[in-house]
Amino acid sequence: MTARDGWDVVVIGAGPCGLAAGISLTRAGFRTVIVDAGCVVQAITQYPTHATFFSTAEKLSLGGLPFVISESKPTRRDALTYYRAVVSYFDLDVRQYERVTAIEGAAPRFTITTERRGARKALDARAVVVATGYWGSPNLLNVPGEDLPHVSHAYHEGHHAFQQKVVVIGGGNSAAEAALDLWRSGAHVTLSHFGPTFDKRIKPWVLPDLTNRIAEGSIGASWNARVASIDHEGVRVRRDDGSEALLPADHVYLLTGYSPNVDLLRAVGVPIDAATGIPSHDAATLETTVPGVFIAGVVIAGYDANRVFIENGRYHGDRIVARLQGASAPETPGVSRDLDGG
Repeated sequence: MTARDGWDVVVIGAGPCGLAAGISLTRAGFRTVIVDAGCVVQAITQYPTHATFFSTAEKLSLGGLPFVISESKPTRRDALTYYRAVVSYFDLDVRQYERVTAIEGAAPRFTITTERRGARKALDARAVVVATGYWGSPNLLNVPGEDLPHVSHAYHEGHHAFQQKVVVIGGGNSAAEAALDLWRSGAHVTLSHFGPTFDKRIKPWVLPDLTNRIAEGSIGASWNARVASIDHEGVRVRRDDGSEALLPADHVYLLTGYSPNVDLLRAVGVPIDAATGIPSHDAATLETTVPGVFIAGVVIAGYDANRVFIENGRYHGDRIVARLQGASAPETPGVSRDLDGG
């Protein structure tokens, strides 16, 4: 293990909310480092290649740095370009591809152990902010065949499925948009969901398009159907009425959402609510029940990821700064919607 580095705050996670926390902390004079197991805004790199955000660019901006684009809504590529600029403009110290394996100690001195390409390192810090997001931990169905090579929990683009049979599992935005993109790419698509229809929060410009494609028979739909197993023939589902069916598939996308990764928090002693998945914390300061350990971003929302998104998560760092400075927590500026992304 190499020599220790001393910091005021270590932020774990270089997503938009982790970067925003880093900006707030750095501006307040705290010596801050951001550590991520992947690259900057790793989750956004996993979005579909041609994805467009729900939010306007202004609501995705960080630290007052303008997010300038030519269209009304930014694309995945726009966002990647912008967040690279954020790191450079604010001169953030971001350690990419460096996984945090442990948080040990107690305030005012924590030891954060990291690993990069087999080399271990220890970072000393007065406080820790866990902003690990949820993208790397998909909601597993725990059915036979879920780990087969033609099964994926992420969707990028439809070209490789041209003239192939595809089954998309899920009823939310990710599943809806993937089904449409696959159909436009020439795939034979069936959408399957355990509910009787789409989720309530489908993007308003997506729902009519998908509904029309299903009505005309261009995209198949299998409602009230739960996945029983997956094999080389396709997806075997069990319907609410007790019947079973095989949905033929060359490719399967299990777009069933993600859950926040709370392993580090649990290991350091933060209780996690079994029903909600929410780490025990003070809602005003975002400090957990372990003094000096804070949370930021979607991890705050537990299993209900739609409660926290970039629009409001970008202000979490300000609350953490206030707590570290002994000041009152600032109000979070109002936001106009309760859903972002897929």
